[in-house]
Amino acid sequence: MAPVYDRPGFWGEPTSTLDWCEENYAVSYYIAEFWNTVSNLIMILPPIYGAIQTVKDGLETRYIAAFLGLAAVGIGSWCFHMTLKYEMQLLDELPMIYSCCIFVYCLYECFKHKNTRNYLLAFILVLFSGLVTIVYLQWKEPVFHQVMYGFLVGCLVLRSVYIVTWVHPWLRPLAYTSLGVFLMGFILWNVDNIFCDNLRDIRQKLSFHLLGAVTQFHAWWHILTGLGSYLHILFSMYTRTLYLKYRPKVKFLLGVWPVIWVEPPPKKL
Repeated sequence: MAPVYDRPGFWGEPTSTLDWCEENYAVSYYIAEFWNTVSNLIMILPPIYGAIQTVKDGLETRYIAAFLGLAAVGIGSWCFHMTLKYEMQLLDELPMIYSCCIFVYCLYECFKHKNTRNYLLAFILVLFSGLVTIVYLQWKEPVFHQVMYGFLVGCLVLRSVYIVTWVHPWLRPLAYTSLGVFLMGFILWNVDNIFCDNLRDIRQKLSFHLLGAVTQFHAWWHILTGLGSYLHILFSMYTRTLYLKYRPKVKFLLGVWPVIWVEPPPKKL
């Protein structure tokens, strides 16, 4: 049975294997989980800008794919939380695996000559993605997906720690900020799952939707992991462009949002 807090809405009864702690259709008749939906904007708009800037800077296609992969996760998550339909759930969860595989490829190939290809690593990652997809379509167990995603994140963490420990120690602030923000989002994701009943009771006692939104920790998971993933791409790009003798700089759009501006390497006389 649906929790007593939930209401009927435009998309009908949920068919997804997961229904998060946010009350269904509490804010909008057309959006099942309003705050969990709109919080995905951070995973859509900045990565699209990043992809456009990457094209303008003439950087490698792999980083365009990384930005667009993150945007695809945001779009899929938007559709999932808006509808709570199983098909949209797959549109959210499977791109998480695919985009993280792209992140792994970028970070593990950052110390290679320009425009080189590691076909073995690419094959392994494609095979991994394919196997996860096949198993998950047959065995609809969210924990399996979460463990596979966690494995890929663990690969990124290990590689990042290696880079800032042995290669570019001055990149620790960027790398550790990315990891720290992501970890904070993961903690809130767990709090949202474990203490859902308590959070719902708190929201029932708050008179304003905006105050209730502060306790939507799954939405905060989107915001924090979206920011953490974006910062990770910047860290990977910074590492790569340094190796290629570019002159990258972290700057802030409107004094707030971090971006990397890349100056081409000086021409040889």
